[in-house]
Amino acid sequence: MARKIKVFLDTSALFAGIWSAEGGARMMLKLGEAGVIGSLVSPQVLTEIERSLREKAPDSLGKLALLLDKIGAEVLPAAAPGVLERCQAIVPHPGDAQVIASAWNSQAEYFVTLDQKHFLANEPLRDMAPFIIGTPGDFLAWLRERLST
Repeated sequence: MARKIKVFLDTSALFAGIWSAEGGARMMLKLGEAGVIGSLVSPQVLTEIERSLREKAPDSLGKLALLLDKIGAEVLPAAAPGVLERCQAIVPHPGDAQVIASAWNSQAEYFVTLDQKHFLANEPLRDMAPFIIGTPGDFLAWLRERLST
């Protein structure tokens, strides 16, 4: 079996996949469930997604637990202080700096997010990160290209 592509899921992408039955984020979750990709999350992502679901869709909390199990989500450890400090210099939002720091040494090939302000439009981060940063749609296009070669 081919090696799974490791994909770090940010809170926004995970929320979109739970919230909508269609779209790129939901397709990524289906790929995780099928074992095509390895889904990575951080403790900060889990805290944020639980808080968001409690506020916006409390009936989906059970769905979250089931989904994380079905996709075999790997919860990464919190980042080492040195990595967190480096990430705080390029991502000023404290929670988002923690998320990026957790992903930094994970060997993720792709960081999937819908957060324009802190991740997608952050050119210094995109230049320095050891992974590609993009939306669920960007990831799916990248994956299609990669699988067709």
